[in-house]
Amino acid sequence: MSDVQTLIGESVEFQAVMRSAQIVAATDVTVLIEGDTGTGKEVLAQEVHRSSQRADKPFITINCAALPEQLVESELFGHVKGAFTGAVTDQPGYIRQAEGGTLFLDEIGELPVSVQAKLLRFIEYGECQRVGDALPRKIDVRLIAATNRDLQQNVKEGRFRDDLYYRLKIVPLELPPLKTRGSDIKLLANHFMTSISRQHNLAQPTFSASALKYLQNYSWPGNIRELRNLCERLVVLLPGQKIEVTNLPVEHTQQNQTAQGDFRLPSSGVNLDELENDLIRQALGMTQGNKSRAARLLGISRDAFLYRLKKHAI
Repeated sequence: MSDVQTLIGESVEFQAVMRSAQIVAATDVTVLIEGDTGTGKEVLAQEVHRSSQRADKPFITINCAALPEQLVESELFGHVKGAFTGAVTDQPGYIRQAEGGTLFLDEIGELPVSVQAKLLRFIEYGECQRVGDALPRKIDVRLIAATNRDLQQNVKEGRFRDDLYYRLKIVPLELPPLKTRGSDIKLLANHFMTSISRQHNLAQPTFSASALKYLQNYSWPGNIRELRNLCERLVVLLPGQKIEVTNLPVEHTQQNQTAQGDFRLPSSGVNLDELENDLIRQALGMTQGNKSRAARLLGISRDAFLYRLKKHAI
């Protein structure tokens, strides 16, 4: 998802993130972008870079989950010829390629613990030492990291260094999931319909009021990426037509039916405390322990969620 115009929205939570992003763009402070998959973390990182004094310098993106574990250090910091078997030439590494610009480390939670200490030293002192080099070299690079994991939980489990976590999280930016953004769903859907129709040179479809209501009631597990993919499907299959509820994928209509009142209280009744306890645990499981996101899943504030955690001793 590379279209920077997907950074549009009027919701209060989204606008707060964008204001913070504009403020930090004017500095070189390290940024940690948090948010579910598909919320636009890389797009936001690009926008921070584009609004910074480094805009005319490289923006290098690394997906930490895609780096071969045995080569992570070499890929990031580079290596000299002969440093290890297969090192037939000198390689600068991604950090040196980003010199003067911005290095974006996506899925930072997947970075092996063995490399985290060296990354911490780079953040603290700007020192980049290639594998096989006798001495480090100073490199001027701004670092932005992103994760869809609960890094604080990873720290507790010993899978992420606490000193690196706190050094990364100087300025956290948390992108809200699409399902919490209300009218932004309509704005984004119309934006995608317009841009994709132009891209494919097809007549633009339009949404009926009932279809838009279904979109706004849907949970969007794939977030903005899922919405864009749906819009592209509708543009290609139904150019120039009015999109009705019957044209939407079955998962949208089924979920809306449930949301509109399919749950029925059994005649035997329920134990409300047990039900609440179970829903809280399900929400924590779905969000990998992230309390803010779990609260949003349940439609309550973080403070209300923390109160219920204490109430149920979870």
